[in-house]
Amino acid sequence: MAIALLDFVQNVLRVAKQALGNRAGRPASGGLPREAHIVAHCLRKEEGHTFTELVDRLSLMPAVCDLLGLHPDALPDPTTFYYSLDRYAMYVWRALLRASAQQLRQSGHVALDSTFFERKQASQYYLQRRGRTVTTIKATTLTDTASLAVLDVHCCIEREPDTQAGPRVVRRNADDLRAVVADNGFQDWHTEYELSAYDLEYRVHHRGSTPMAVAHNTLNQLTGYTQRWMAETSYSTTKRTQDSALRSRFWYRQFREIVLMFAIHNIKKMTKKL
Repeated sequence: MAIALLDFVQNVLRVAKQALGNRAGRPASGGLPREAHIVAHCLRKEEGHTFTELVDRLSLMPAVCDLLGLHPDALPDPTTFYYSLDRYAMYVWRALLRASAQQLRQSGHVALDSTFFERKQASQYYLQRRGRTVTTIKATTLTDTASLAVLDVHCCIEREPDTQAGPRVVRRNADDLRAVVADNGFQDWHTEYELSAYDLEYRVHHRGSTPMAVAHNTLNQLTGYTQRWMAETSYSTTKRTQDSALRSRFWYRQFREIVLMFAIHNIKKMTKKL
């Protein structure tokens, strides 16, 4: 998805200010505006740079530096951006994702699905020394079927079943939803009973070939179940234009990175529309 870099930075800056709300601007202790850190992380992830390469890249972009309140000849140390990923709590990155999704038209009809991201390691020695055996992170998302905007993400390292992760994501957004479509991995009578308490339609593909399952699946096909592929499209776009492997080494940074990737996906769609 080809975009103009300056337009992308301007849109990220605007969305970051909305996500931060009253916290936008320079902190009382001085330093860079908080939204500048978020823009820097989006720019780094979009172009696939390291933190050192990010600073070098910014030194060659005076227009971007001017938008962020930076001087090309007096840029912060790369560690300043590295540690800001830790300082900003997860709710800040979730707010960025939500604010980016609100820039796109939302229909209330969403696809519930899961995908996996590789936990990229520097070497097998590092993997063994840290005692890591899990090589992927599972991300469960809600994707608007009209605009392909990713509304919410739930990340986990352990193999949490879809029937547990799915309702958790739906509950957080139930007030804004009208219908949810999901594959048979999310089919469970406990889940259907729980979500029936919300004012939304839960269209899940049932397993098996019993007359009841066949009739239920046929009805789903006639009421919009085929739009579930929209979630796969958002995954494909995100992984092709950015990366399916995570660069961060710590799990909490990897969670932030996944949320950031989907926020960038939303902002790029917004930038392309403009």
